[in-house]
Amino acid sequence: MFKRVFKLFQIARKLSTSGAIDTINEIHVLPTSLKLFFDLISLGSNTSLINRQLQPGEKLCVALQGMGTTFIKLGQFLATRPDIIGEELAKSLEKLQDKVPAFDLYDAKKIIKNEIGENFFKEITEISEPIAAASIAQVHFAKIKYSGQEKQVAIKILRPDIERLFNEELDALMLFAYIVENTFSKAKRLKLIEVVHLLREITNIEMDLRFEAAAANELYENTKDDLGFNVPQIYWNYTTKKILTLDKVEGVSIREHQKLKELGVDLKKLAENLIQFFLKQAVRDGFFHGDMHQGNLFVDKKGNIIPVDFGIMGRLDKSNRKFLAEILYGFIQRDYVKVAEVHFQAGLVPQDASKEEFAQALRSVGEPIFGQSIKDISGGNLLAQLFEITEKFNMATQPPLLLLQKTMVVVEGVARKLYPETNIWEVSRPVLENWLQNIKGPKSTINKALNTSSEILKRIPDLPELMDRADYALKLMAEGKLNLAIGSNKNLEVERIKIKNFKNNIVISFFGIVIVFLLVF
Repeated sequence: MFKRVFKLFQIARKLSTSGAIDTINEIHVLPTSLKLFFDLISLGSNTSLINRQLQPGEKLCVALQGMGTTFIKLGQFLATRPDIIGEELAKSLEKLQDKVPAFDLYDAKKIIKNEIGENFFKEITEISEPIAAASIAQVHFAKIKYSGQEKQVAIKILRPDIERLFNEELDALMLFAYIVENTFSKAKRLKLIEVVHLLREITNIEMDLRFEAAAANELYENTKDDLGFNVPQIYWNYTTKKILTLDKVEGVSIREHQKLKELGVDLKKLAENLIQFFLKQAVRDGFFHGDMHQGNLFVDKKGNIIPVDFGIMGRLDKSNRKFLAEILYGFIQRDYVKVAEVHFQAGLVPQDASKEEFAQALRSVGEPIFGQSIKDISGGNLLAQLFEITEKFNMATQPPLLLLQKTMVVVEGVARKLYPETNIWEVSRPVLENWLQNIKGPKSTINKALNTSSEILKRIPDLPELMDRADYALKLMAEGKLNLAIGSNKNLEVERIKIKNFKNNIVISFFGIVIVFLLVF
């Protein structure tokens, strides 16, 4: 417990000396008592000077970047939550650079050897110096012997001890969030405990490279028949929790337009392919690359698109995919009543809302957009405005759709940089029409009926037992012994209980650390 409190004071000192607190105070005025605390904690240290000409959001990026892994990841996470920090600050944090100094090649080799064992390590004939380094991992090029051939690969390696360091700082931040939420009533709306909890869950998955390998492998299986889109192969014998090995990308960054032209790549076709491949992933497969910026996309000499970095992936269930395709296609057709009906059928808008008023609200989004040249219309921006409108009708926010909308904006931006005249809607139409036809056609209807019948037949022998279980469950509910209100926030509640256990000790610990702090500094 004392370790957590002491870590909290270290973080508080880091926050105050990095310039982060002063920058946050410019954006949202902090309570006087909290500002005084940070001023006291920074006594005797050199405060980092940040260029005063920068905007507050840019200054916060600089400050967070200087504070290391946990705060870089916190900034990146908050960039995806404009509902908490506001649209303007979220856009600023999207520019946060995840670049830190590389660790030594000797340490990298040691980690690889410990992870895959002596025998497989001997099959690696060459390992380069790090070619890229971020807050959680770095990448090396290597050569391995695989099935009697020499393969050129890229090996991603987690930073030494990163998981322990990250979780220690998050434990301290969780305590800080609890103290702030229970001291300042206005801070409750920021949902600080929830933010820290979600950051822990997301990043702990990111720190297990087997998950990224599985995501890359699933994307490969989904798209292996899509000519023009090549996902690198995963080498599972050289992949563990701490290292990920996949094909080295032989290609040019998609941002290097001149080099692509020199290779004879048709930029117009490339832009169209990029949009169509992304939409196929979203509406056909329900699984899409969620970070398709220019740095994560390469093009080989045949014009094939090669994605890298599979740490952020999006997933849509079938109802969300149908909802997405129907909405986008409805807007293409300018059929706002149809788009409204889709929302109501999906149960995304309360049934007591007026369908006519909702269709009118959708028209207020669609018509101004269609007043522009159609090639300038962004599907991602259209979805963003749509979500704004639907909030007024108490439509629940769908996090997968928010990630999709953000990724769509990025993909469209990359496509238009390749070929500014790209007509997003004409390119999208065949993918959306094809998918809607498949899910509504006779073949789909027959398959759905056969699957349903098959499931019913399978369950007929279990019917008496199921009825007995249902009867028993109803009795328990009537006696108040069965609680169905246990949701998906169980882990979050555990975190809250853990923090509450510190409540009686916080005051004693606080004064103890202050005394130690005054003696040391």
